[in-house]
Amino acid sequence: MRRFTALLLTLVMVVSMTVTVSAEQSEVTVLYTNDVHSYITEDITYSRLAGLKESLENVLLVDAGDHIQGTAYGSMDSGKTIIDLMNAAGYDLATLGNHEFDYGMEGCMNVVEWAEFPYVSCNFYHEKDGVVGDNVLNAYEVFEVDGVKIAFIGITTPESFTKSTPAYFQDENGNYIYGISAGEDGAELYAVVQYAIDLASEEADYVIALGHLGDDLASDPWNSEDVIANTSGLDAFIDGHSHSVVPMKEVADKNGDAVVLTQTGEYFGSIGKLTIAADGKISAELLDIEDVDDVALDEEVKAIEDKWVEKIEADLNRVVGYADLTFDNYDANGKRLVRMQSTNTGDFAADALYYLFDNMDMDVDVAIMNGGGVRNKAISGWLTYLSCKDIHTFGNVACLQTITGQQLLDALEWGSRDVDPKHEKESGGFLHTSGVKYEINSYIPSTVQMDDKGVWTGGPTGEYRVKNVQVLNNETGVYEPLDLDAKYNLAGYNYTLRDLGDGFAMFNGAVNVLDYVMTDYMVLANYIASFPKQDIEGTAYPVIGADSVYANIEGSGRIAINHEPYTDVNSGDWFADYVAALSYEGVIGGMTATTYEPSGTLTNGQALALLMRAHGEEVAQGEGANWAAGYIEKAVELGLTEEPLAQDEAISRGAFCDIAAKLYGLTGAPEQNKFTDTDDAEVLALVAAGVIDGFAEDDGTYTFRADDTLIRSQIAKIIYCLKNLAA
Repeated sequence: MRRFTALLLTLVMVVSMTVTVSAEQSEVTVLYTNDVHSYITEDITYSRLAGLKESLENVLLVDAGDHIQGTAYGSMDSGKTIIDLMNAAGYDLATLGNHEFDYGMEGCMNVVEWAEFPYVSCNFYHEKDGVVGDNVLNAYEVFEVDGVKIAFIGITTPESFTKSTPAYFQDENGNYIYGISAGEDGAELYAVVQYAIDLASEEADYVIALGHLGDDLASDPWNSEDVIANTSGLDAFIDGHSHSVVPMKEVADKNGDAVVLTQTGEYFGSIGKLTIAADGKISAELLDIEDVDDVALDEEVKAIEDKWVEKIEADLNRVVGYADLTFDNYDANGKRLVRMQSTNTGDFAADALYYLFDNMDMDVDVAIMNGGGVRNKAISGWLTYLSCKDIHTFGNVACLQTITGQQLLDALEWGSRDVDPKHEKESGGFLHTSGVKYEINSYIPSTVQMDDKGVWTGGPTGEYRVKNVQVLNNETGVYEPLDLDAKYNLAGYNYTLRDLGDGFAMFNGAVNVLDYVMTDYMVLANYIASFPKQDIEGTAYPVIGADSVYANIEGSGRIAINHEPYTDVNSGDWFADYVAALSYEGVIGGMTATTYEPSGTLTNGQALALLMRAHGEEVAQGEGANWAAGYIEKAVELGLTEEPLAQDEAISRGAFCDIAAKLYGLTGAPEQNKFTDTDDAEVLALVAAGVIDGFAEDDGTYTFRADDTLIRSQIAKIIYCLKNLAA
């Protein structure tokens, strides 16, 4: 509590800023960007954005973070030219994304100094001996536009500790000297944001969060929707970090009031436009290239862009090889596969590390590459240094360490912690490998231990979800089981092996064999040069052939992900995803260690246990013959049943609906009852909520079959829907 109180007392107050605008227009426009990641050669550019701002009145321009890193255009001068472009484009405000820390804390502070606009963050603070000091930046800024006062509160993701490099937040002795308010349950972050809202509300007519939090489930409890739901007083939330396309979404705050949430996606795919109308109504929309194609480019900004692009292309556009295939990391829907499964670029990057040390006659056994360090979209044809920079944008340096088999297992387990059966979560710490292959069982809940900053502190308290780890024997060319007590030489980058990047702290005590060997993009270029040369247009170039191990975008099969926990549940079964997801969350279990028995009947005891777990009721499960006694007693206590149910008696579909509707407080009915065999209120309430449905008969009618016994395949979907309904 002392830590939080100190933080509230040290939040830095701000100076209101006034923007001179025309008084002819009563509405105010806020243009916004997020996660541009230094993509300055897209259809939308800073010069086009500047032209758009110039064409509007009563306008502010803000950015929600991650603008200085991502391509060579950002990394080649640590973001200086990107800030020059933002200055010239007329930005009024920005907040820090996690990638603003990628050039070290000194680099981050350089960015703040170079900017002619302020940076804000209410939860980024100085720290000494675990005690919170002053905020590093102002918590918020207030702008007055045409008589309307608007406060912007900056919020920086607590994931910056692991999605950047934790060492940047420490002194030379490993002590944290900077902190970012978080809290394992998010309470600390919510409280600091609320405090800033309360202060800003005293000065402004509108309070808008400018946050780099994202709406990704993997960022819980620190994502933007979590913050909105646990605070009050925000009018809008301009977001970043998850690269989500959110034109406009209304999210209820702590008091039930609607807050406009918006995010532009990534890489200048669109420009956000938030409007505060004369009547106070706030709306948001995203403008793509078709919407702004006729906007006149700002010539001053364009000149900076053109000069910088020309210089970088001249430096890096030298050909190093040719790819007769496509390296990629994205699926057709834009999902970043490299953060959740094998990709050919992930394999290629890991192999490049392995080759580097192997070609130096170093004794290398395995190599790892974190998915967050592989950034490219589709690359094929000519490969240049710039292509390599598109894959590795950070400038990390290769190193070799001697580790134990246990440390390698813990690293793979940590990297797989966010792999989920629904294939929805991304993790920058997902590990691609060379010289080692392994299996992830996503349905086993991840119980790896971590501190409040998301840094690994110990292996899983339960079962390892990573299994069947095999290491290539260099002498025999055969994969052999990992020996937990053996020593292995591991190739990787300092980000992961030395600097706690993505929270990898299990390598403490590892012996450095060789460090600071080669920069990441040069590691790739070095590997490309090793491929056989072929004549292309009269010159011999190294060629990565279409028949190589990198032919498949989804990788060469080094990482097997098993989403199905039971031998009698197949991936094509309609209920398979529900069984896997509930197994992953610890809600549902099998009848044996290897079987689920989907066609088996469901008993009263099993039904009550599933309902209570999904609803979050604290009930101790008994042992032996009366294992469900606690659930049965709880059902009577909650008024779900009048008398205790017989534990092992089969439960009917109708009886289950009656209990579930009462537990979840479901009422209402579909507009039209399509069933010919029931008008039961509880059944119809679950149908209306989308939790359960009936059966289409051969004669074209629909029946519910309330007296039929509920079976285990059906309950998986029902419980999944109820659990998500409650969430």
